[in-house]
Amino acid sequence: MLLPSKGEEKTLAAFKGHVLLIVNVASQCGLTPQYKGLQELYERYQDKGLVVLGFPCNQFAGQEPGTEEEIATFCDRNYGVAFPLFAKIDVNGPGTHPLYQYLKEHAPSEENPDIEWNFAKFLVDKNGRVVKRISARTQPEELSSDIESLL
Repeated sequence: MLLPSKGEEKTLAAFKGHVLLIVNVASQCGLTPQYKGLQELYERYQDKGLVVLGFPCNQFAGQEPGTEEEIATFCDRNYGVAFPLFAKIDVNGPGTHPLYQYLKEHAPSEENPDIEWNFAKFLVDKNGRVVKRISARTQPEELSSDIESLL
């Protein structure tokens, strides 16, 4: 599966054997401070095999209007984000990126498959299995035990 990344395509194969925390992100959202917690998780667990993947999305109240460069600058300047950030994608509707189609189809049962808001999270094990779908309102620091159990 190809992922848009700063003008070049990247595949999920680059992350084979890692635990992934995949998050649709936005810079002008009430939940934007979660970037800090996501970065802390990344720093704490990256040497053990965690990769946080951020996918900017402008589908929720226009909360990610910037360009890729503006988003990256904002994340670095305000939160020191070092985990991979990708190009803006759609996570719902007819233009849903194939990654999010896959995540929503393979996540443990959900009544409403649509992503509810920015900062919804998916936890994927080292074998590429979607093991948990996590609410946008769940703070990153609440995920430590789930992540540790997969590392």
